[in-house]
Amino acid sequence: MELVSKKRLGLYAGRRSRPLADEIASLLNEKLGAVQLVEFASGETYCRYEESVRDTDVFVIATHCEPVNDSIMEQLIMIDAAKRASAKRIIAVCPYFGYGRQDRKALPREPITAKLVANLLQTAGADRMISVDLHSGQIQGFFDVPVDHLTAMPVLEEYIRNEAPEDTVIVAPDAGRVRTAERFAQHLNADIAFLHKRRPRGTKNEVEVSEVIGDVNGRHCIIIDDMIDTAGTVCAAAELLRARGATDVWIMATHPVLSGPAIERLESAFASRVIVSNTLPLTSDKLIDKIEVLSAAGVISSVIESVFEGSSVSDLFHGENQL
Repeated sequence: MELVSKKRLGLYAGRRSRPLADEIASLLNEKLGAVQLVEFASGETYCRYEESVRDTDVFVIATHCEPVNDSIMEQLIMIDAAKRASAKRIIAVCPYFGYGRQDRKALPREPITAKLVANLLQTAGADRMISVDLHSGQIQGFFDVPVDHLTAMPVLEEYIRNEAPEDTVIVAPDAGRVRTAERFAQHLNADIAFLHKRRPRGTKNEVEVSEVIGDVNGRHCIIIDDMIDTAGTVCAAAELLRARGATDVWIMATHPVLSGPAIERLESAFASRVIVSNTLPLTSDKLIDKIEVLSAAGVISSVIESVFEGSSVSDLFHGENQL
């Protein structure tokens, strides 16, 4: 007996990731697969695929949004269910990778939680992981399976080309974003500036931005970061840029975590625009006039297609996705 095997693609989404997943599926000319996700009265999550996933490349799309622990657990359960249903390959698609900032020990007796999440995904049965703009590239090394590290840079760059004035300065808000800011500046033929930031020892959401390196006087500045959490860093950076003579400031980031006082800070910040992607869903109360949301669905869908077909992912980003 001789059989000609056919590759099957299955797209499934966690409950909090449906809008982004629907857009990804549409771009791939696919439909999201049917999966039942409910909670018992005790709060435990139940999952059941309502169609066969045997010998299917199953892509489980679940961004690690608030409540983060619930989002991660739901994805783990979906992966486990697919594994036990004989899926051929299981790819965890995490547009925003939770706990990404806990990637090292800064103080004694701390965990490295990003590594723990990587272990959980692999133990559940993930054969591969896809994510967008990880907080640090070293997280790829926490996995013993392939990791496709995407970047939203093409989407953000296109916005800058279409909307920003010519005399623009790309600003790195801290040392960790310098390399990213340099690439933006090179692609856009723009000047670059750096900010010196320090975080008081033992604090989690407090920052001090003390100095600007670069000429920003009379210039339009765009702060580039991977995420906006409580917005302390970017708002302090915008205020310092104003003090150094910047005429206007835009804040640009891939992941709009926007927790705690973030919205209040952004509303009062010296920034006329806050540009983010849809890797995390935003509730209506967070969609203030300053915020503009760009879609990362095109980037993610192109990578899903490449992984499914077995073609190069790095070629999509000209090798610049390994930041």
